Amino acid sequence: MNPAINKLVQNLQLLPHPEGGFYKEVYRSKTMIPKEALPANFSGDRSYCTSIYFLLTSENFSAFHRIKQDEIWHFYGGSSLSVHVMDASGTYTEYKVGMDFDNGEQPQLVVPAGCWFASSVAKKDSYAFVGCTVAPGFDFDDFELADRAALQEEYPQHSDIIHKLTR
Repeated sequence: MNPAINKLVQNLQLLPHPEGGFYKEVYRSKTMIPKEALPANFSGDRSYCTSIYFLLTSENFSAFHRIKQDEIWHFYGGSSLSVHVMDASGTYTEYKVGMDFDNGEQPQLVVPAGCWFASSVAKKDSYAFVGCTVAPGFDFDDFELADRAALQEEYPQHSDIIHKLTR
């Protein structure tokens, strides 16, 4: 493992993430939103907000998944991160999260609730270190990992990228 990656994983006590990469929850609001105040698709109470560190290497990818909340990505370091988003209408967009403004990168990105999204690092032997903030707060009940065949059936026009970024 690259020494910079190893240092981040060890010093921040990052754990393997189910969708790929490493993460650590660093903030979870103690204040709760009652289920009755949330949209009907939420299964229970949620924290106001949660935040994680997320580290992805170029040897891996974060597989297509979706959540019920908006997710805000914040760039911290390393190489730029490609965030691949498919909205409900089938529109696919690749966003670059990073600091190279001349090449269309942006330091922050919002992925709207319900969109399928995945991420990857294009630069070989590199990594992207970002933060992800979710409100209402994240709960694994709100997380759906994409099934490759089902997603390709729903969005056949994006079959290649779906194949590349699903397991």
